[in-house]
Amino acid sequence: MKLSGKEFDRAVKRAIDRIPEEIRLRLDNIVISVQPRPSRTIIRELALSSDDPPFGVYWGISLPERSETNPPLFPDTILIFQEPLENACQSLAELEEEIEITVVHEIAHFLGMTEEQLAALGYE
Repeated sequence: MKLSGKEFDRAVKRAIDRIPEEIRLRLDNIVISVQPRPSRTIIRELALSSDDPPFGVYWGISLPERSETNPPLFPDTILIFQEPLENACQSLAELEEEIEITVVHEIAHFLGMTEEQLAALGYE
C-alpha cells in the first residue's frame, strides 16, 4: 500500500483521534512527526536492523527519568515511519490500527508504562 504524504498524515490524525482520551491527553507536549523511514542514525543508535525497521520511535526523556532541576532541552518527539507501516499493511483500516498501536506504544515509553498496562488497555 502506498499513500501520498497528505493521505498518510490524515490517516495518522484519524488513528490518533481513536486513542482513548486518557492517553491522548498525554500528547499535549509531544511532537508527532511523520518521516519516510528511520534514518541510519536512528537504526544504529537503537541497535535495530534495517531489515526490520520500526514503525515508530519515542525520542526524549521519559517522565520517570526526568529531573525538576535539569529539565529536557528539547521537546519529546514521536517519529512515525510511513514506509515500514505501509509495507506491513494491506488496507487503510489496518494501517490506521497499526499507527494507533504505534503511537500508544511510544506514549507508553514517555510515561514509563509497562507492557502489562498497555495490554490492560487493549494494546498488546
